[in-house]
Amino acid sequence: MKILGLLLFLILTQTCLAQFKVTRLDKNAVPKGIQYNGNVLRAVRWTDNTGDNIVVLTVTDETPSKGPNGAWDAALYAYHYLVSGDSIKQTWRVYDYIEGCDVDMDLYFVDKTFAVTDLNKDGKAEVWIMYKNSCRGDVSPAPMKIIMYQDNKKFAVRGTTKTQVSANEHAGGEFRFDDAFKKAPAEFRQHAERLWKQHQVETWQQ
Repeated sequence: MKILGLLLFLILTQTCLAQFKVTRLDKNAVPKGIQYNGNVLRAVRWTDNTGDNIVVLTVTDETPSKGPNGAWDAALYAYHYLVSGDSIKQTWRVYDYIEGCDVDMDLYFVDKTFAVTDLNKDGKAEVWIMYKNSCRGDVSPAPMKIIMYQDNKKFAVRGTTKTQVSANEHAGGEFRFDDAFKKAPAEFRQHAERLWKQHQVETWQQ
């Protein structure tokens, strides 16, 4: 019974999150009028009350830095476009980067966190993006962010991952909502907090 209950919970959760028909686009299916930097990791399309929407997530290759020898630069992007006939309009962009990193670079979208939802059921999609951004040579916590957009309004959660720094001690894991999230519907904060708790812990390969 416990297993059945868990399966029903997961099914209901996915149903609540997938309230728009979101179509995944192959790189070659991204309209030619859409400009982006980097390599396409994901592209999706859906229709809501704001119109025909496309989101593209990209990351650049690591490139030698103009700074110290042996250092590297990289960047990631998320773009949102509204499509109307032959017109394509970029409405928002997420951009973050690392420059001059000469140790371990972690700049990537967190797996299985991207989502298009309608948690407050107003017919306008919420687009969720979560990523890590760190340059470190130890096991210290890494900066991590959740960025959510609804229409053209940005909401952000900022904090760090949680890491084990000794046999009995952990560090990090804290997060904070920005003012937009604090004033947002409770459903937004609840989903953001779930995402954070699911993905805050870092484990290290021995």
